[in-house]
Amino acid sequence: MQVHGVETENFRLLEAQSVAFAPGVNVITGANAQGKTTLLEAVWLLTGEKSFRTWYDRELIAFGREEARVEGKFHAAGRDQKTELRLYRGKSRQIWRNGVKKRPSEASDALKVILFSPDDLGMVRGPAAGRRRLMDAAISQLRPGYAALLADYNKVYENKLRILRDWREKPSLLDPLDDFSESLCRYSARLIRYRASFARRLAEAAAPIQGEFSVGGEALEIGYSTVSTVEDPAGSEKEIFQAVWERQRQLRQAELDSGSCLVGAHKDDLVITINGADARSFASQGQARTAALSMKLAEREIFLQETGEIPVLLLDDVLSELDASRQEFVLNRIGGGQTLVTCCEAASVSRLTGGRVMYMEKGRVKD
Repeated sequence: MQVHGVETENFRLLEAQSVAFAPGVNVITGANAQGKTTLLEAVWLLTGEKSFRTWYDRELIAFGREEARVEGKFHAAGRDQKTELRLYRGKSRQIWRNGVKKRPSEASDALKVILFSPDDLGMVRGPAAGRRRLMDAAISQLRPGYAALLADYNKVYENKLRILRDWREKPSLLDPLDDFSESLCRYSARLIRYRASFARRLAEAAAPIQGEFSVGGEALEIGYSTVSTVEDPAGSEKEIFQAVWERQRQLRQAELDSGSCLVGAHKDDLVITINGADARSFASQGQARTAALSMKLAEREIFLQETGEIPVLLLDDVLSELDASRQEFVLNRIGGGQTLVTCCEAASVSRLTGGRVMYMEKGRVKD
């Protein structure tokens, strides 16, 4: 896969910009706050996903403007394609693929992109939400229907949560509570099967990468944690639903008392261990960074196995967090596909990869 280039209008700092990319490594350099990450963000949006920096499209629009546009041309699935995205204040985004209007949930079936940002370095030792985001972003691109399923789940979750928070002031809200609970359990069963399968593949692919990173000194293991009554997360959807529903029945009163949803896929997590110790509690900073990188590079391997194509890799200012040997390891592994990497010092990256260097200043790109 390859992104040929992007055009933007009123998109954050990139108010009117057209940028072409080389097939291999593209090194994007410049001072802070010049638009380097915004350029990667524009490429990421071509997948149809929400921004990795904000949930709200209105925050992507330049100050004083009412709409923004991002257009990208890329090669995927054996042919050249084009995606156009329009963002508005006060209404939903619109997406066109090759001139045909698409729903957001349909826009992830072409271009595959893997992003690694500084926030991902806290994935191993940080809250579970970061690890769920890793799974959800990857599966949404691998399985187009997953994004719509996750959106449906979140809608039901929000409705149920409002009932649990407000039922004391308005007891009639409890009438549909069990219906929402059942729907949440059914959606959970489907999400759990997707996530369990991805977690298994992630564990298989990440372990040898971590071993290479540490020269055989660190054994990385990744497990999947979900609702406690689910004995086999890879089982049938019916079996998983029954197990989740049983846990829901057990905790119904606790949910009413606490005013929160205690059962469902929104509490899933990845259990990461290094040399048998829980990485969240015992991993050093260096081990955690290496494990996070291993997981992202493993995600790239999964995409290659699944699609037969190497996905586009976006590395946003992560090399500065690594020592020289780890930087060299990462740069040696990104060959064979297209990579866009932002950094403040481009010389070493360009020397190791032979990549094209672009300089950004005030939202403008110069070779």
